[in-house]
Amino acid sequence: MQESEMKAWWDSSHMAGANAAYVEELYEAYLEEPQSVSDSWRQVFDSLPKVEGAELEKNHSVIRDQFKKLASLGPTARMTIPSQEGATSSDGRQVKVLQLINAYRFRGHQHANLDPLGLWQQPRVRDLELAHHNLSEDDFDIRFNTGSYAYNGESMSLGDLFKSLNRTYCGSIGAEYMHITDTEQKRWLQQKIESVQAKPEISTDKKKQILKDLVAADGMEKYLSSKFPGAKRFSLEGGDALIPMLKGLISEAGTAGAKEVVVGMAHRGRLNVLVNVLGKNPSVLFDEFAGKHDDSLGSGDVKYHAGYSSDFATPGGNVHLALAFNPSHLEIVNPVVMGSVRARLVRRNNDSSKVLPITIHGDSAIAGQGVVQETFNMSQTRGFAVGGTVRIVINNQVGFTTSKLEDTRSTQYCTDIAKMVQAPIFHVNSDDPEAVAFVTKLALEYRNKFKKDVVIDLVCYRRHGHNEADEPNATQPLMYQKIKKHPVPRVLYADQLIAEGVIEQRDADKMLDDYRAALDHGACVVDEWRPMTEHSVDWSPFIGHDWDVEYDHDISIEKLKELGEKISSYPEEVKLHSRVNKLYQDRKAMTAGEKRIDWGMAENLAYADLVDRGTSIRFTGQDSGRGTFFHRHAVLHNQSDGSTYMPLQNIRDGQGAIEIYDSVLSEEAVMAFEYGFATAEPSCLTIWEAQFGDFANGAQVVFDQFLSSGEAKWGRLCGLTVLLPHGYEGQGPEHSSARLERFLQLCADHNWQVCVPSTPAQVFNMLRRQMLRPMRKPLIVMSPKSLLRHAQATSTIEELATGVFHNVIGEIDELEPSEVKRVVMCSGKVYYDLLDQRRKNEQTDVAIIRLEQLYPFPSEECAKVVANYSHVKDWVWCQEEPQNQGAWYNSQHHFWATIPEGAKLSYAGREASASPAVGYVSVHNQQQKALVEDALTIK
Repeated sequence: MQESEMKAWWDSSHMAGANAAYVEELYEAYLEEPQSVSDSWRQVFDSLPKVEGAELEKNHSVIRDQFKKLASLGPTARMTIPSQEGATSSDGRQVKVLQLINAYRFRGHQHANLDPLGLWQQPRVRDLELAHHNLSEDDFDIRFNTGSYAYNGESMSLGDLFKSLNRTYCGSIGAEYMHITDTEQKRWLQQKIESVQAKPEISTDKKKQILKDLVAADGMEKYLSSKFPGAKRFSLEGGDALIPMLKGLISEAGTAGAKEVVVGMAHRGRLNVLVNVLGKNPSVLFDEFAGKHDDSLGSGDVKYHAGYSSDFATPGGNVHLALAFNPSHLEIVNPVVMGSVRARLVRRNNDSSKVLPITIHGDSAIAGQGVVQETFNMSQTRGFAVGGTVRIVINNQVGFTTSKLEDTRSTQYCTDIAKMVQAPIFHVNSDDPEAVAFVTKLALEYRNKFKKDVVIDLVCYRRHGHNEADEPNATQPLMYQKIKKHPVPRVLYADQLIAEGVIEQRDADKMLDDYRAALDHGACVVDEWRPMTEHSVDWSPFIGHDWDVEYDHDISIEKLKELGEKISSYPEEVKLHSRVNKLYQDRKAMTAGEKRIDWGMAENLAYADLVDRGTSIRFTGQDSGRGTFFHRHAVLHNQSDGSTYMPLQNIRDGQGAIEIYDSVLSEEAVMAFEYGFATAEPSCLTIWEAQFGDFANGAQVVFDQFLSSGEAKWGRLCGLTVLLPHGYEGQGPEHSSARLERFLQLCADHNWQVCVPSTPAQVFNMLRRQMLRPMRKPLIVMSPKSLLRHAQATSTIEELATGVFHNVIGEIDELEPSEVKRVVMCSGKVYYDLLDQRRKNEQTDVAIIRLEQLYPFPSEECAKVVANYSHVKDWVWCQEEPQNQGAWYNSQHHFWATIPEGAKLSYAGREASASPAVGYVSVHNQQQKALVEDALTIK
């Protein structure tokens, strides 16, 4: 065959992974006898590259037969196999020795001494037994090549090797990493672990520091217990090693160049971390226990949800610490932390070595709560990667009151979920603080080198119940009988150092006395604590403003046309899909004034204006690049080569950055990530868009416990914008309602904005207002679906240029106010149904008012519009949603306050329903027609 023919044959052949066995059989036959295969296959094998000076490859079956024979010779037989170097290796047991090493790498963790209480029933692992590999103690004096086992040169006696393997893999550390497919990562971990047998030398000063931190961990809990007996504090006792672990991790991170560390954790041990790591003054904590409260601090939250910030001195310079606020929803803080870290990384040119995320989990929670899987899944994606997270599990072997394995998870370890991203997992006995120190340093080095997640499973126990008022013996009698007799980690380690001659008993006693005295004094007890410097973003420009604060919203028609040219242009080599090309041609016509501006054009113009002003934008959602409803197309996909192009990134040199990512298929974790990002970066327009607004219910915990109440509870400002496609188009229960009523129910204390824009000009100026106005509040938007292409839902360029978002829009037809007998108030898409029907009816006695912002309710603007109809006694609220949903129940008090005194207010809309919408288009159309007629019919 000619070369071209050969290529054609190759391209069309069965050379695929599924046919590998078939191809291998052909190749075996070819090696035996080239003429035994067809001409075409012979040409393929003949064409394989030859290595100069090497012999023809041996038949694979011959090699397999050699190993079969080797395995069958038994432990005492000897056989010499020629190696590549021409030397002789050991007998058949050499292969078994290498298999033994591999077995310990794979399964040594299953025989490790991990449980401080000794209660774990570890299964027998025959792979770790000598006999399983046809070896015995009789072979201990024989030296074997240890392959890549990084200890004592190239060979060891079997006895020394066996001891080394047990010390390395079955001591206080159980290392799981062989599930990683990347050979470089595995070899790196093997070298780090095996070269020191998982137990490196630790300096005397380091040992003393570890003991000092254990004294602090234990001393804090004992002090709180005596000073506030019975008060909830979710004690760390049993997991005391977390304190030296965190301090060591932060110190090592600072030495490696980190400038910021963000920590997320649930309530267990939080108070201890606040005082003994972040340096919160004990006196402030004691005041919180005593119930003292500053009325200016909002609603506040329980002390074991509190966050804190400080600076921490390390050998590499000060590191800024931030402990994220977290509600009792445990693991939900993890994506919030990662979002905050992503924002900080953006400020630091995406250098992941500068910012370290640490998340601390409970053993039942990490296995039981789905948001953990979501954050693992996000960890290496373009839009959500943070260069790896160090994940620590406080594994106290009890979930609330449940300790039976078959009740808490379906896997051997709570950390098995981390294997989905091939993260290394280090199980470590918390009663061995030096082993804890080793895996802490190793975990950080791995994260910094490979930019991936790593897990430390701190196997410990819980000295008290779930909280201090619980009685744990009622549900875990055997465990708590053991715990009652078990010495605390401080005592165990102090005894060890005394035995080693590192300290004397009086030194340990002095550490304890000094710490208690420091707590009595009430000042900071962390030697590394430093006053905060310029690590945080300045939020002061956004504090203390009212909703009607003045801001620069002007934009000229000339500037709009200039921006319109930019966002409707793209390089000639970018070949667009025909439908997208038509859309971009229409945008050029809109820029030229030949067509009215539609929704997608107005939205993109808003982003263009903001980045032109230097504002940055981050936009994520499941279809954000193009828009779920094919209207946005901010990201263009070249039909020739699949590359992408963003006109919004090419407005001008030095413009604000804009990132638009199609997110992973998650609502809870992605929205929590964006919340975290927005709380760390006020100068970026951060947007999360639901594919359908209904899907926001998958992120309900984020709305309830962070977005709606974060400022009231924790004083955390946030400017996150949430776009929720909403509107009744007959698409059924799960594609109609963004559940407007839920957001209105959460409205209080001016916590956020809820808007329902109905024109392109409105969305243009609403998005600009969110950034140009010097205040940062979340913005909830009921964004449209069918209005994206509605013939009447268009705007002129002059309407955009007013620069103002109208919270209320009055009657647009030229009705004589004095002839109006009924006024219909509404929001959103139903307005156009009402307008169309009224015009068809040629009615002039019914006026329509649009409420574009439902919260904060625009009372003053409403009053100005309503003033034209002060004589009207018949007022109607019309909505598409069922009566028990939408705005009717939650905003009715505002409607009553708006209408003239003595007027009546009635409802026009669907009847109350358990379902958000009907599933049949015909029924939907009947309901829609009926509610419109009801609203327009004067009775």
